[in-house]
Amino acid sequence: MSDIVDVIVIGGGLVGSSAAWQLAKRDRSVVQLEQYGPKHKHGASHGTSRIYRQAYDNHLYTGLAAAALPLWRELETTTDIGFLELTGAVDHGLPEAVLSKARILVEAGIKGEILTPAEASARWPGLRFDTTVLHHPDAGRLHADRAVTALKAGAAFAGAEVRHNTRVLSVVEASYGVDVITDGEALRARHVVIAAGAWTGELIDRSGFRSAIELPTLVTTQEQPAHFAPLDPGVHWPSFVHHAGAELTTAGIYGLGSDDGIKIGEHATGPVVTPETRDYIADAAGQHRLVEYAESWLPGVDSASVESVTCLYTSTPDSNFVIDRVGAVTVAAGFSGHGFKFGPALGELVSDLVDGNTLPPDLFRLGERGK
Repeated sequence: MSDIVDVIVIGGGLVGSSAAWQLAKRDRSVVQLEQYGPKHKHGASHGTSRIYRQAYDNHLYTGLAAAALPLWRELETTTDIGFLELTGAVDHGLPEAVLSKARILVEAGIKGEILTPAEASARWPGLRFDTTVLHHPDAGRLHADRAVTALKAGAAFAGAEVRHNTRVLSVVEASYGVDVITDGEALRARHVVIAAGAWTGELIDRSGFRSAIELPTLVTTQEQPAHFAPLDPGVHWPSFVHHAGAELTTAGIYGLGSDDGIKIGEHATGPVVTPETRDYIADAAGQHRLVEYAESWLPGVDSASVESVTCLYTSTPDSNFVIDRVGAVTVAAGFSGHGFKFGPALGELVSDLVDGNTLPPDLFRLGERGK
């Protein structure tokens, strides 16, 4: 058996790596375990692009997003890895959906402005806008692979041990905390953070914690955003969310610029899968819907240049996160396709729970939920 460490973090994606970094910064002895190699494509944290934005319908998420920004910048400075570009972001479409976010930004003291579609199109000619437009400048895009690489580098720099290609078989309660049984050895820790993405529920079941750790229902889907070539590489692209309900009669769309082109996607419309049964193949009907959207709403792209990719969402019934603690186990799961932007702020919250310094927000507590 190994020496007892303060915290073992299970999961090498966004949230596990954020937690490992923040815990190590607090001088905790930390071992982070990831079942695959660096930059693998089997989970939810890979690729070149994620939206960073602060416009949400409630103060909890807006506050967490705002808190993440200086932490992301600190990480870039610490590791000398650049991954965050503030391009601004726009919400447009159904006025009720747009104006509710504008109100929260005003109440939080965050810059934003309401534009007409004509004003927005003059500023961002690659997009066609619908009804009501909210622009907030302190937003943009994250390079996902580089951000996760930086989080792990930051954790290692602060003293954490980061191990790849190490599969966790189970977690067993012990007098000092937990034993974490891997495919190679048993590790001892005072606390464990389970941030295993789509594998979280299975690991908790294998460990016999289901009665003590009441997870909400977690549903994993294979999503398929697509990239399109811009017609003019010099045109500026903000991150954007097009809310359904005004001129858009299909599913809402998110989008942003990336190293791979202009990325757009539907939110949480993919087929239900498990990590073992997903096929990594984009659905032709879903791809066709994105091409049709590009033809109608993205005059700045070549709609025939579509390149689809797949990734996993693991979602709760109400799309709110699970970040809560039971004894020596903290669970961070169910980020429902919108967690990446919050990374290091979620790491701080997990670390506060491990330290016993806080209670989780009510929205993030364990327990079954309705929609």
